[in-house]
Amino acid sequence: MTGAPHPRPTAHPPSTHPRPTAPHRLLVLDVVGLTPRLLAHMPNLRDMADTGSYAPLETVLPAVTCAAQSTFLTGAPPAEHGIVGNGWYFRELGDVLLWRQHNGLVGGDKLWDAARRAHPGYTVANICWWYAMGADTDITVTPRPVYYADGRKEPDCYTRPTGLRDELTDKLGTFPLFHFWGPGADLVSSQWIIDATRHIMRTRPTDLTLCYLPHLDYDLQRYGPDDPRSHAAAAALDAALAPLLDDARAGGATVVALSEYGITNVSRPVDINRVLRRAGLLEVYTQDGMEYLDPWVSRAFAVADHQIAHVYVRRPEDLELVREALAGLPGLAELLDDRGKKAHGLDHPRSGELVAVAEPDAWFTYYYWLDDDRAPDFAQLVEIHRKPGYDPVELFMDPKDPYVRVKAGAALARKKLGMRYRMAVVPLDPSPIRGSHGRLPATEDEGPVFICSRPDSVGGDGPVAATAVKSLLLGLAGLH
Repeated sequence: MTGAPHPRPTAHPPSTHPRPTAPHRLLVLDVVGLTPRLLAHMPNLRDMADTGSYAPLETVLPAVTCAAQSTFLTGAPPAEHGIVGNGWYFRELGDVLLWRQHNGLVGGDKLWDAARRAHPGYTVANICWWYAMGADTDITVTPRPVYYADGRKEPDCYTRPTGLRDELTDKLGTFPLFHFWGPGADLVSSQWIIDATRHIMRTRPTDLTLCYLPHLDYDLQRYGPDDPRSHAAAAALDAALAPLLDDARAGGATVVALSEYGITNVSRPVDINRVLRRAGLLEVYTQDGMEYLDPWVSRAFAVADHQIAHVYVRRPEDLELVREALAGLPGLAELLDDRGKKAHGLDHPRSGELVAVAEPDAWFTYYYWLDDDRAPDFAQLVEIHRKPGYDPVELFMDPKDPYVRVKAGAALARKKLGMRYRMAVVPLDPSPIRGSHGRLPATEDEGPVFICSRPDSVGGDGPVAATAVKSLLLGLAGLH
């Protein structure tokens, strides 16, 4: 007896599911402060806009680095991702903290998470975009000074993988921290970032490369956007970008250049905290003759952030007193309450109970002392982590001090000898500042832009919303 014959194997029909194709490589340049006006001085980016595609970009309130970048990368407004400024009052700590670095502070679905759902294994390099530390990116480069136990601060950077730090330092030199911010801020820092980006793209190519270029921030705040020195800064950055754009073109990458905000002319500093102090709402404590903000017991105080200030009011019953104290303050355009914050996508628990918006030609100082002799010693330092608010005057050496450069030289000599030093050169007079940002732009000409090397990406349908950038980048990568 014989068994039934085994059935002959049959060929399976071809799968109807297409294999996932490799994503299109993207290089995304965050060119801080780039506006339509400045493109006239930047032939390489202007050519990319002319041969590719271009659109105005709607920013968020506040129009500042950390809030805007977080919106680009999550597709959500500050009310959802929680980055309500470059810093805020951490109620759970009782402290004002600016320029934190951990990505865990940013809520929402990140661009790279969405990309990896569509294409497992999607790779990302982040070169100096903010909230880089702890982010689930493959390559990270971000400024990170060495804070020695004796109080000295020395330039350095943080990288992942860790060996990349030594590699970049050997090739490019130490990260130029004192050219990244402070009186010496100039093109040197952006050039280092450009060179680091080129090196990483050659040695560790990723699907997405994020590159942050701060150079236009400096002279535009120092001199205003219409000054010839600002135009020269734009031209210098554009020239520095040319080799990176050539590398991207040769490697077949799509290039996106966008900006977070436009910088506009200002002439009026607004001392919002001094007003609150004179009204008896802000309190200080004194140590060694210096006054320090006392946020634990103050009934109200403001965290100044360019043209926006979060006003924190400890008790609800004091809200009306705060409104009365600030009513008619020259340079104050709006005071947003819960309804106003909600309308602007800023109704997050980290926001102040009220949010002050400056007039177009005004900006907020963080100053809370009433006598410069009582100012804390950090007021005349480049000290972004100790000041309870943003201080653009750190871009200047004190013009009223005839010995300021001698003092700076003596401090540098102490530094070279390995001794502790204080670079107390920052003026207490805010009047030199000529450019600021933070409020929503009055016209598209004063606002940020979105440029792409591909002609089919944007244009013709009006401005690009900041919340749409994430989706646009996923589309350009071929991941929709």
